[in-house]
Amino acid sequence: MNRRYRKTVIAGNWKMNKTPAEAKALINEIKETVGKVKWCDVIVCVPYVDIPAAVKACKGAKISVGAQNIHFEPKGAYTGEISADMLKELGVKYVIVGHSERRQYFAETDETVNKKVHTVLEAGMQPIVCVGESLQQREQGVTASVIETQVRIALNGVAKEQMRKIIIAYEPIWAIGTGKTATSEQAAEVCTGIREIIRSLYGARVARSVSIQYGGSMNAKNAAELLAQNDIDGGLIGGASLKAPDFAAIINAANQ
Repeated sequence: MNRRYRKTVIAGNWKMNKTPAEAKALINEIKETVGKVKWCDVIVCVPYVDIPAAVKACKGAKISVGAQNIHFEPKGAYTGEISADMLKELGVKYVIVGHSERRQYFAETDETVNKKVHTVLEAGMQPIVCVGESLQQREQGVTASVIETQVRIALNGVAKEQMRKIIIAYEPIWAIGTGKTATSEQAAEVCTGIREIIRSLYGARVARSVSIQYGGSMNAKNAAELLAQNDIDGGLIGGASLKAPDFAAIINAANQ
């Protein structure tokens, strides 16, 4: 973390878990468990049906609500999809874009990710843009080129002044939901590489202002070590965000 130039951001990605009543209960438990949040931003990215309950539960707390996906069109015949206006009216502040599970199971591409980034920005919300390599790609030694392609296409057409609203989440696919975690050195190497790509596109001042999260099985035990790396500015937390004590421990590690 480097708070001199950028925010530390801890975001929970609940995926397809929790009913509205369960969401309210979990958020209330998180509020009771976590210490005073001073040095980091906290976000819970909940299922669509949980958003109203989550916004209400987070009122008065330093916790923002995010969505897990969005459609890039403002309206139309897109059964089952959600628009930017719908999310914004509910009180959503952040949107996860391009999560590996969206890419893997729902045919998201780098190009649709780019469209969604623009949609989120134009609506006045902040995108959490996910990039990451598969185990096969890592073993083939092409991690850097895969990440660079994803970052460059995701940011295509994004203006310099918009970059301060974007959060990048590095999530090695092989470490999501597997219990495996990149070492702090592996994670830091890629996050530093992402910052170098942003620097090449927008200059040093913008690059050092962008928060880059690590999103591969960060948990209560490894959070402090990962967050100690200069270019890791937070975490996109999966399973651990569904357990209030674990999520609180990660927030507290980021709040040191």
